[in-house]
Amino acid sequence: MGQFVSDGRLNDSAVRGLPAPATGNRITYDRGPGAIRGFGVRVTASGAKSFILNYTIAGRERRMTIGNYPAWGVTVARDEAKRLRQDVDRGIDPLGEKIAERKAPTVNELADRYLAEWADIKKRPGSAADDRSMLQRLIRPELGNRKVASIEYADIDRLHRKITKDRGPYGANRVVALMSKMLSLAIKWKIRGDNPAKGIERNQEERRYRYLAGDELRRLTEALAVHPNQIAASAVRMLLLTGARRGEVLSATWDQFDLDVGIWVKPSSHTKQKREHRVPLSAPARLLLIEMRDAAERRAKEKKREPSPYVFPARVGDGPMVEIKTAWAALCKAAGIEGVRVHDLRHSYASMLASAGLSLPVIGALLGHTQPGTTARYAHLFDDPLRAAAERVGAIVTGKGGGAEVVSIGHGRRQ
Repeated sequence: MGQFVSDGRLNDSAVRGLPAPATGNRITYDRGPGAIRGFGVRVTASGAKSFILNYTIAGRERRMTIGNYPAWGVTVARDEAKRLRQDVDRGIDPLGEKIAERKAPTVNELADRYLAEWADIKKRPGSAADDRSMLQRLIRPELGNRKVASIEYADIDRLHRKITKDRGPYGANRVVALMSKMLSLAIKWKIRGDNPAKGIERNQEERRYRYLAGDELRRLTEALAVHPNQIAASAVRMLLLTGARRGEVLSATWDQFDLDVGIWVKPSSHTKQKREHRVPLSAPARLLLIEMRDAAERRAKEKKREPSPYVFPARVGDGPMVEIKTAWAALCKAAGIEGVRVHDLRHSYASMLASAGLSLPVIGALLGHTQPGTTARYAHLFDDPLRAAAERVGAIVTGKGGGAEVVSIGHGRRQ
C-alpha cells in the first residue's frame, strides 16, 4: 500500500528522502491541492525511483511509468501526468498506444514479410534474389530498425540521393521502386495509411544496349571452354543461344524441354509477361542440353542419387543456381570484355537475329515479347543488314565480291 508525504504534496525534497522498502516496491502517491489523481513515485528495494500514473480505461486498470528520478523532476513529471490524464479523459489509452508502438513492425520485419508473402511467390526467382540483395546491402543497414510508420518522404529521398552518389543512378532508382512496392503492401496490410515513396524524383535513365562484337564473341567462347565452373559456363551459353532472360535460364527444369522436337516451353510462372512461351531450340542449343543432361545423369549415378530436376542446379542444396555474377565477371576478365552485363547477352542475341535478316516480329516472338513496341527498340540493328544488302548490290554491279566471318559458340569441353 502506498504512503504519503506529510503535507500530501510530492516535491523533490520529499522524493529524495523516500526510503527503499525491504522487498518489492512501494508507491507514494501525490495528494493535496493540485494533485493529479493516480500520480505517484515508485521506490524499489534497490532504491531506484520512478514516477508512475495509475488510471482506469474501458474498465481496465493501467499503470504507466512516466520517467526515472532524478532524470525527471517532480514538476516535469506532474505536468506529464496531467497531460496523460487528459488523454485518458478523452478515451485515449496512453500505455496501450506505447505498447502498440513498441510492437509496431520495423522495416526489417516488413522486408521479411515482403519476401515471404510477395517476392518469393509473385516474382521470378532471379528478381526475388535481386530484391533480397538490395534489401540486405542498401535498405536494411539504413532503415531496417526504423518503425514502418515512422518512415517519411525525406528518409527515402535521402537514401535515394546517397545511393545515387555511392552506386549510381540506376541502382538508386531500383531501391526506390522496391521501397514503394513494400510500402504499398504496408497499406494493404494495414501497417500504415500512406506511401512516402510516392513522388520521389527518380534519376534520369538513359537506355543502353551493349552488344558483343564478333571478336568479343570469339574471345568469350574461348573463355567459356576453359572456365572451371562448366555449369555456370553452360548457363552463359544458353543465354547466348536462346536470348532468354537470366532468371528463365537459371530456373529452367528438364521437364520444360522436348529435346527430340527441339522445343523449350517456358511456364507462365517463369516469364516476365506471365504467359507460356514456346521457344524453338537450335541444333547447338539442343546438343548443349543433351550433353548437359547426360553429364548430370552420370554424376547422379556416381553419387547414387536422383538427378536434379534443374538444368542448372546450385552447388549446395537442392535448388537451382541463383546467380552467375561471379562467373560472368571472371569470364569477362578472361575474355578482355568490358562494360557488358549478363542481360546484354539478350541484346546480342537480338543483334545476331537482325544481322541474319530476320524481321522485328520474328525477333519479338523469339524473345517472348507481347508488345511490338518492346521489340521496336531493336529497329536500329537493321542498319547493318540493310547496309550489307546495299553493299551486295554494289558488289554485283561493280563485279567485286566480299566475305564475312562466322564465329562459333559451341559447347567447348565436355562437363
